[in-house]
Amino acid sequence: MSGTGRYLFAVARDLRVAELTGTQGFHGTPIDVVERDGLSAVVCDVDLGEFGEEPLTRNLEDLTWVERVARTHNDVVWRVAAAATCAPLRLVTVCADDDSVRAKVDSLRTELENVLDRIEGRQEWSVKVLVPQGAAVEAEPAATPTSGTDYLRRKREAAERRRDLSDEAVRAAREVHDVGHAHAVASRQLAPQDPRLTGRTETMILNAAYLVEAGEHEVFTTALRAAAEQHPSVTVEVEGPWPAYSFAVLG
Repeated sequence: MSGTGRYLFAVARDLRVAELTGTQGFHGTPIDVVERDGLSAVVCDVDLGEFGEEPLTRNLEDLTWVERVARTHNDVVWRVAAAATCAPLRLVTVCADDDSVRAKVDSLRTELENVLDRIEGRQEWSVKVLVPQGAAVEAEPAATPTSGTDYLRRKREAAERRRDLSDEAVRAAREVHDVGHAHAVASRQLAPQDPRLTGRTETMILNAAYLVEAGEHEVFTTALRAAAEQHPSVTVEVEGPWPAYSFAVLG
């Protein structure tokens, strides 16, 4: 497939377009703004030889390609979010032309207005709870058993320690999530991230997003730090504030 399409990054309300000057899409292509009845769709041209339906089927199997596209997509959305309240579109949302972009906005109008109302003045925080690799192994004694009975006893005790560590990790994740939820407008539990993309070796037992009022960020992070201190056997990572992807992404 040849020709170009319009890649749709986000739709914003009251966008300060001048603040996007110099923002680039894929392969250095400048972004454009398509206006539609008070809403602004942020787009750029893309080659359908790369972003058309058939090439996408192949490219979405290439983690390097997906990572590169996701990074550019996120970079643009961050710029838009700094200039207006915006709803990000899903990765690789491609329209044929500007008329198709306007039709897309029209088809999402009700959902867009609801989403933009919901996230106005709010931002997203990410919270992850991870169990360090080898935590259960480190709990096992290294001394050589003195007999078969001693060996079996040690194996039983090691299994009990592993179970206790697992129970504690689940309890920690539940309590951390409860604290985050209590200090947020909304929360979502997401699927654990693919280790091939993150490069992490720990086991992720909580991957959650929280929508927090702009004036409550310090209260939110302080509460989570206190919760993390109660569970030293796990790692609690708190990152943000970010554009409200998990509460605003549209199809």
